[in-house]
Amino acid sequence: MNNKISLKEKIGYALGDGAANIAWRGVATFLFIYYTDVLGLSPVVVGVLMLVARFSDGIADVLMGIIADRTTSKYGKFRPWILWSAIPLGVILALLFTNPDFGSSGKLLYAYLTYIFFTLIYTVNNIPYGALMAVMTGDDKERTSLGSFRMAGAFGGGMIVQGALLFLVAYYGNVNPSIEVNQLADKKFNVVVFTSNNVQNATIKTENGFATFAYNDSTLSPDKNEPTNRKSFSMEADKKYSFIVEGEPNINESSISIIDQNRGYSNSMYLMSVFLTFFMFVTFYTTKERVQPPKTQENNLKQDLKELITNKPWVVLMFVGLLFNVYNSIKQGIVIIYFTHYLNNQLLSASFLIGLMIVSIAGALATAPLGKKFGKRNLFIYSLLFSGAVNALLVFCGPTNIEAIFGLGMASEFAAAMFPTLFFVMLGDAADYSEFKNGRRATGLIYSAGSFATKFGGGIAGAIIGLILGAFHYNGQDTASINGSIPGIIMLMSWVPAIITIIAAGFMFLYPLNQKKMDEITVELNSRRLKE
Repeated sequence: MNNKISLKEKIGYALGDGAANIAWRGVATFLFIYYTDVLGLSPVVVGVLMLVARFSDGIADVLMGIIADRTTSKYGKFRPWILWSAIPLGVILALLFTNPDFGSSGKLLYAYLTYIFFTLIYTVNNIPYGALMAVMTGDDKERTSLGSFRMAGAFGGGMIVQGALLFLVAYYGNVNPSIEVNQLADKKFNVVVFTSNNVQNATIKTENGFATFAYNDSTLSPDKNEPTNRKSFSMEADKKYSFIVEGEPNINESSISIIDQNRGYSNSMYLMSVFLTFFMFVTFYTTKERVQPPKTQENNLKQDLKELITNKPWVVLMFVGLLFNVYNSIKQGIVIIYFTHYLNNQLLSASFLIGLMIVSIAGALATAPLGKKFGKRNLFIYSLLFSGAVNALLVFCGPTNIEAIFGLGMASEFAAAMFPTLFFVMLGDAADYSEFKNGRRATGLIYSAGSFATKFGGGIAGAIIGLILGAFHYNGQDTASINGSIPGIIMLMSWVPAIITIIAAGFMFLYPLNQKKMDEITVELNSRRLKE
């Protein structure tokens, strides 16, 4: 059996995770703030929603692994599911960021239904996709290289959605209102805006983002009308809204920006969904399955489950995968809120996220050579502790320490990029270990741990974000409550996720497979396959 994989096939496989991360990072980074600041849902309600949906989806992960292992088609066991789920995944992503014209209860029900369907369809797509890597080659070193390509593709997809989305929101959401500007004093202006259409979720700011806005309404108490760099409000057609704007010189009509957040997010995600579906098709047509279960293996679900829970490498990886996904999901879920409400510059978060994606690609590509030098287990431990420690230092950064925030964030993310790269490669090692020890292989079932850890970890992260912001009375549509929740936002951006990495590193010390053992397993399994 030829265990070498061509560059074309590696790139084709990588595009699949690029597509998956358009969906997953798009949801992890933007859905929380979309639910709270656009739909107007409570952060605690959103946190519970994410936890409930992800927990229930854990059963679907295991079932999908079982189904994939038992799939028989001319395309193989896993590739057909990538083809069949490509369009449904694109459609449900678009529906997630569609704001229905319902009341608050209707919106909450819609959010639950679309979010649960998203996690289920993602399961149908991603478990077979992850398992595909383990059957494209039987060489664990070649699999490590493929894993690096996969993560480079994943971070590339993340760069597309995280780097471009906010600019697309600004483009598609541009209200193009009528604006009147009257100067009252040096760097002080009265700005009046109105539009011919109703805009449910308008956000007003200056193009530079430095000036502060306060409503020109003497009936509002000071605590309800604190000057901020942006104001979010609903606009009725042809009704005038007046603001006192201070802090920038020479403000004119072209200096003012009003964005319809709802329309901007929806149209932007519709475009992303098209890219997602196209990339999935490319993955299907460019990959090939080569490793097959032993010919003497018979389907035995009870035996598969028994061997799964006694597979120590798999058990350790499930806990570590769960924890590092909690860590990554907290950081992704809070970053837009952090830049929007603490740094008062939402578009700057796009540059920050692009920077993270660039170093993530470098981290993913560095994983294979570093894994050979230190061993996969040791590298996992080092990267966990380094990333968490550096990330915790963000607690000392003020809103003007932009260079430090970028530097610390990128250094932390370089190491964090190694987590998923190593994790999915090591799941393949766990599948090899099971075949080596038991003479049976249940690749899809083993890779269901990856999807379960990713989604349930994200659910726990969403609950943590929601509970902490709820404890600080965060309301994304109320300026006073946002200002009061700044300490909670800083906690979530810095030391809260760092605690998770310490716990995860402790679990990784229990992982039993070193490189010497993997070399022994690879030689033995290749010998068995040649005899079949």
